[in-house]
This record gives sequence, structure tokens and C-alpha cells, in this order.
Amino acid sequence: FDSDPSSSYQFSLSISLVSFSGEQRTFESRRLTVTVETLGCASSWREPMAKPSSTSVWVAMQKKKWPLMILLVLSVSTAGMILVRSSFDSCSVSGKHCGRFVVEKEDSSNVKIRSVSGSLNPLGFMKSKLVLLVSHELSLSGGPLLLMELAFLLRGVDAEVVWITNQKPVEEDEVVKVLEKKMLDRGVQVISAKSQKAIDTALKSDLIVLNTAVAGKWLDAVLKENVVKALPKILWWIHEMRGHYFKPDLVKHLPFVAGAMIDSHATAEYWKNRTQARLGIKMPKTYVVHLGNSKELMEVAEDSVAKRVLREHVRESLGVRNEDLLLGIINSVSRGKGQDLFLRAFHESLEMIKEKKLQVPTMHAVVVGSDMSRQTKFETELRNFVREKKLQSYVHFVNKTLTVAPYIAAIDVLVQNSQARGECFGRITIEAMAFKIPVLGTAAGGTMEIVVNGTTGFLHGAGKEGVTPLAKNIVKLAMEVELKSTMGKNGYERVKEMFLEHHMSHRIAAVLKEVLQHAKTRALH
Repeated sequence: FDSDPSSSYQFSLSISLVSFSGEQRTFESRRLTVTVETLGCASSWREPMAKPSSTSVWVAMQKKKWPLMILLVLSVSTAGMILVRSSFDSCSVSGKHCGRFVVEKEDSSNVKIRSVSGSLNPLGFMKSKLVLLVSHELSLSGGPLLLMELAFLLRGVDAEVVWITNQKPVEEDEVVKVLEKKMLDRGVQVISAKSQKAIDTALKSDLIVLNTAVAGKWLDAVLKENVVKALPKILWWIHEMRGHYFKPDLVKHLPFVAGAMIDSHATAEYWKNRTQARLGIKMPKTYVVHLGNSKELMEVAEDSVAKRVLREHVRESLGVRNEDLLLGIINSVSRGKGQDLFLRAFHESLEMIKEKKLQVPTMHAVVVGSDMSRQTKFETELRNFVREKKLQSYVHFVNKTLTVAPYIAAIDVLVQNSQARGECFGRITIEAMAFKIPVLGTAAGGTMEIVVNGTTGFLHGAGKEGVTPLAKNIVKLAMEVELKSTMGKNGYERVKEMFLEHHMSHRIAAVLKEVLQHAKTRALH
């Protein structure tokens, strides 16, 4: 600042908007340009292209000494209040802008879709294509949320996207209601899975994406004699890694679809072997597509102010101090995700520290993804173990939430403890790595294609034999602060190199091009 009382100052800064409602927290980061004119005490603000905003805000700011800084804070606060009271949609289909993309006409016959940064969107060829997305359910689990993300990517290039959910709760479900509204707000059409409109859409669509093996039930139940017409344009997106999905009523049409898209090489190999051995059927052309972090999540991960705000609030709500070491396991709670074995390893690590009299920070564990109504017996087992070992002050349970960024920001180490064959991919792993969080994962499934053992984290065996190695790895990171930091940074660099949204978009685009060509070729015969 200079001392000229008539000066005009312009600042570009980030505001962290955080909404807390019960167990759910949502985050949004906005970059605003604020102009402060000291003459006449006028202030103004302007914002870039709008994004969806939260309904309530928690903004952390410190007071400044000088009147000019107070004025700046007031300007920003006013801007924040305006943001809170507005509801924004990032996609304007009829206009020049759609989400993060700009439609650019070079001549009357050549329309290209560029991102704001100017690079060609790899999915631009999907403009005006009709795509039917079939989900077996609509919930906060990984499969449906990933399909929603694909829906938004396609809407970003002005594709016509129709969504159907094959299995819906009989009674009205708040999660379904919220997620459907989110899709409708982004221009995704939501129709009944068993309606005539669903059949008509399937027959005239350019592409059908079946999400998960279970979605195969919809083909015979709804399309019936029309299945044969739909098969050549079906891309089957598979996320499962469990043997009970290999049933004829689920996957009997699998050999005849245009292709299968699978999240990891480990899962693709598993499906290839099991379908042949158990069912005697051959997989269609199979594409391995590693997932990527959304731009929205990366914005949070790379915003130090946002991360600090989220970290402080979540830790305060859990009763965890900033200097404590917080380990997190962020998955839907079930035996297959290994929360029970993680808690045993956590307890064992505390015993090791006590026995060896090691000097480490106070350690806490948070289990994010609880749902007592769906996993009552297993959840009760977890809580009984915590009480039995007198860990109530150090183990915290948080219900399922659509927004995991606040919890990733709050933890110091992620534990990915999926059992048996492991995760098909494990999206939470690359999300944590984006926040420079080291990962302790099972040496199974897709986790082995993400975590570099000894570089971005440590791998341990699945099952009971993996409990002690996991406990030792916890102690190692608790003792070696520099190692923990280095692994976190290495993980972030790996994400930037391999697991961003544009990486995933390019990989998916290559698959969709082949599937569309397959459908076109089959239609000519």
C-alpha cells in the first residue's frame, strides 16, 4: 500500500466457502477480483463464470490493523454473502459458454469445443450425440457417482444425456432426490427405467452406457425383444471385483456388446479369467481406463487457504488438535472395505508406541462412510471393539457424505484397506494423493496401480496377516515426519502426471470413438 488517499487497489484472491449441515460438509473456492477505491470509500467486486454454490457459508478471516484492510475485508464479505444467496449453474446450453468450455465456430461446417485454457476438449466429438446412462442404483457409492461425473463431462460438450436408475427405493429417498436434482440442474434428463420412453431412448440413442455388472438386469427386464438392437452400441462400464457378480442373469449379454470399460488392469484380468472359467463366455473388447480427479477437487487440493479452513473445522468437530496425527479410512463401511482390520492395526500401533516408549504425536483415527441402517451388525462390531479397547476418545465415526474433500483435508494419512482382491480402482486414493496425503494401502487390485510402494506410501497384505504390517507402517509415518511429507509430495506429482480429469477424458474419449464406430459399422450390416 502507498499513502495516496485517492488510490485504487485491485486484488485477485480466493474465498473459501464452506457449508456445514449435520454430518455433511460442502466446500467451494471462488476467485474474485476486488477493487477498493479509498476516495469516497467505494468498493466493487466482480467474479468469473459462476459455479454451483452452497446454501450457507463459513468464512474465516483475520482482522487487519489498517482501515484500508478493514474496507477490503468488508468488500470480500459482501461478495461472499451475495454468492451465498445466489444459485449458479455452470452450464448454459444455449449460450456460448457451457461449464468450463467455450463453443468456437471456425466456419459454418466446423465447430470445435475448446476449454477455457484453449486446448481442444477430447470429448468434443460427442456434441449433440444422444447418450443413455443406465445405473443399477443412485446412491453415494462410487459407481453411481462416477457415472454422474461422466454425465457432466458429456453435458460439458453439449451432448444430450439421459439417465435411468434401474433399482430405486420404494419409499422416497433423500439421497436419490438430491442427486437427481443435481443432474437436472446440469441438464441431464432423468426418466423412469421401465417406461416406454426408456425403450425409445435406448433404440434411438447413439450410445448406451451400462454402469456396473448389476445393470445388466435392465436389458431383459425392460428392452426384452429389443435387446439385440441395443447390444452393438452398449459400452459396459464395470467396477466390480467380487465373484458373486459372475451370474448368467447379469452378464449373459456381455460377449455381444460393443466393449467393456474397466477401471484397472487387475480387474480386467480378473474378469477375463472368471468369465471364461465360470461361465464359459468370452469378454468383448476390453478397455482399461484409469480414473482421474475432477477439476473441482484439484482446485480445493491446491488452495492452501481452503485446505486450512476445512482442516481446522473438521478437526475441531472431531476433537482433534492440529498437532495430532489423524489417520482416515474413507469408504462405505462394510467388511470388504476392511474397517475392522484397520481399527485392529490402529490399536496395535498404539500398543507398539506404548511398549517402545516412542515419542510421536497423539494419534486419532476417523472412519468416514458409516451407515448404521445398512450395515448394522458390522457397524456394531466396530463400535464394540472401540469400547472394548477404550479407544472412544481416539476413534471417530462419520456418516456417508457426498463431499469427502473436508475429511481428506483434515487427515494426515489415508488408509485404503479393501480386502480380498482389493479395490477395482479406488478413487479416494488419488483424491488423497492430490492433497499430498501418503497412502497405506492393501497390495491388491487397483491400489497397486496407483500407490508406488515406498515412494507415495506403503503397501501391506490383505487379511489378518496384514494387520501387523499396517500397524508398523502407521508407526513409521508417525515417527518420520519428513518421510510422511515426502511421500505426500510424491503422490501429488504422480496425480499431476497420470490421474487428472483431462487424463481420464482423453482415455474415455478414445474408447467412445471406437464404440461409436463399432455401432455404426454394425448398423450397416
